[in-house]
Amino acid sequence: MEVLEIGLFLMALLFLFLGAGLWVALSLFAIGIIGLEFFSGAQTGPVMATTAWSSIATWSLAPLPLFIWMGEILFRSRLSEDMFTGLAPWLNRLPGRLLHVNILGCGIFAAVSGSSAATAATIGRMSIPELRKQGYADKLILGTLAGSGTLGLLIPPSIILIVYGVSAELSIARLFIAGVLPGIMLIVLFMGFVMVWATIHKDKMPPAAPSIPFLDKVRASGRLIPVILLISAVIGSIYGGIATPTEAAAFGVVGALVLSAFSRTLNWASFVDGLMGATRTSCMICFILAGASILTVAMGFTGIPRELAGLISDMNLSPYALLAMLTLFFIVMGCFLDGISVVVLTTSVILPMVQAANIDALWFGIYLVLVVEMSQITPPVGFNLFVLQGLTGKNLFNIAVAALPFFFLLMAAVALITIFPGIATWLPTQMN
Repeated sequence: MEVLEIGLFLMALLFLFLGAGLWVALSLFAIGIIGLEFFSGAQTGPVMATTAWSSIATWSLAPLPLFIWMGEILFRSRLSEDMFTGLAPWLNRLPGRLLHVNILGCGIFAAVSGSSAATAATIGRMSIPELRKQGYADKLILGTLAGSGTLGLLIPPSIILIVYGVSAELSIARLFIAGVLPGIMLIVLFMGFVMVWATIHKDKMPPAAPSIPFLDKVRASGRLIPVILLISAVIGSIYGGIATPTEAAAFGVVGALVLSAFSRTLNWASFVDGLMGATRTSCMICFILAGASILTVAMGFTGIPRELAGLISDMNLSPYALLAMLTLFFIVMGCFLDGISVVVLTTSVILPMVQAANIDALWFGIYLVLVVEMSQITPPVGFNLFVLQGLTGKNLFNIAVAALPFFFLLMAAVALITIFPGIATWLPTQMN
């Protein structure tokens, strides 16, 4: 068989396994073993043993379980309730009013969660009943939640950026800082859209709540301020060169435990639940990474990435044309797989093409996360759509329609970082 024919066969086999419901990690292991055993001269056993171990026995992965644990601790505190009560008084005079709580709440929770689905579920559980009670239309409630929930993938400390950094052998700290400005840009785009919509459709907005004194607003935000300070300290320590991502993650866990203790939500049961939740998630990600590394080595032995890179090079595509093709490819992949699986599955094959086109791998990581975010609100398997369907019982198609403007805003964000790559690359160049 020709190399590209082998690649197509293995890809078809992978989708068959995934379609049959086999775990992503086991599917990757299986395809890697088949590639090594039947289409290479390598010794499968020794290659598997050394590759699987080296893929997860790396210091770059150390921040992963710590950041996940920090999110689990804060998730079990009263963070979502504090965000609603703390943000609402400040946003009451903006066009769109309390809808901005969804966007800013998701932005803040994204910084402690790192998960798109967890962000949408946590903020949605708190805000949907309250916004409905105050008369906001379901379409805007669900649209802002679906779109803003995707911020969990981009705003640091992002789990998917750690996974991409390990897969692409890039600095986790630089990737984290590269995600800051694009994340802020997305929040501004989302809030701008809501403000424009609310200004045009004033008749569809409920009346504003009575204004409250400044000191009362500050008191309402009292419990939210420590969480924002903790997040700022974690990201700021990385940016300033004071701490490595691992040290910042350890500080984040200690800070989260202290905040949880002060808010009286920390007890033995919540501590164990948070620890076990972080362990399960970390093990799942490491299992996927080990499977992906074996598949990557198998691809290397068969020569598929080299052939694909050569094929793309022979097509003489411009970097923009290549990115357009990859955008479509990633959106389709994201309709069937979660974001982490998309990244670990495709990085080894896609990066040689990207590097051949002289595209910065750091910038490409931010681009990749933005495109994967788009797939989170794309049917048939947009994870955020399923989360909101579970919360509201609404039809999946109706939720997808509500999220459509935010899909286009994410597409606009991809266009903006493509035209102005400094949005993603400037801050990392200023790091100590």
